[in-house]
Amino acid sequence: MKDLFDMISKKSSKLTTVTYSTSFSLGIRFFSKRFHDPIYAIYGFVRFADEIVDSFHNFDKARLLSRFKQDTYLAIDEKISLNPILNNFQWAVNKYGIERDLIEKFLHSMEMDLQGITYDQPAFEEYILGSAEVVGLMCLRVFCEANNDKYIELKHSAMRLGSAFQKINFLRDLKADYQGLGRSYFPNIDLSHFDDQTKQKIEDDIALDFADGLSGIRRLPRGARFGVYMAYVNFYNLFLKIKRTRSSQIMRERIRIPNRTKYKLLVTSYVRHQLNMF
Repeated sequence: MKDLFDMISKKSSKLTTVTYSTSFSLGIRFFSKRFHDPIYAIYGFVRFADEIVDSFHNFDKARLLSRFKQDTYLAIDEKISLNPILNNFQWAVNKYGIERDLIEKFLHSMEMDLQGITYDQPAFEEYILGSAEVVGLMCLRVFCEANNDKYIELKHSAMRLGSAFQKINFLRDLKADYQGLGRSYFPNIDLSHFDDQTKQKIEDDIALDFADGLSGIRRLPRGARFGVYMAYVNFYNLFLKIKRTRSSQIMRERIRIPNRTKYKLLVTSYVRHQLNMF
């Protein structure tokens, strides 16, 4: 029975999310249950593509990504895939009307990671759009449940929130990206001379993204609001910790928020959310 295979596909996406991202999986728990499976589906798809370009160093990454891309579109068109992650993703795409343009932009950003690009401002904005902003829009399509007016209303804020999250990831992973993968995403910055002043400029830009993102969270449908707010709180507190950290330390280690702190944030965030104090 295909229902059994679809159930396995959904469990595969959930397992992928829980295994790879504590913060993201924690946020999903606080969505209405009807949003769990489609958001797991989106994360599973995004994570698999990201793993191809970031982790499979002893394999032909370009070929694997090209095959993954072809299989993605076949799955969407045929409404089935023997790859459980893609089978679940195509279900979410077809059920919630996620535009192919968003998927194309995301996969293009993954291709950019294989090209050794030196990022100027236009290329940086193109990468942020594809790697983060469109992922926020995929999730927003789910949350709005065919309410296109609500989607249009919240589109800008969702993109800015995705941008903030991605830039925080870049700062957090600066050492691994630069020394391990040879990547430097921030434009016009020489990471061999990364200093506190340069770091401050990046942080000022991220703060503007966060402000726009928070305004959209307040207007999300009730079933999605607290889960997205929790993701915001976790990333914002990581941002604050990075702000308190010297640039030299950023280049030496990966900054993180301990799980016990995340659970403390959960309690205080729940109270603020319930009292509409955020």
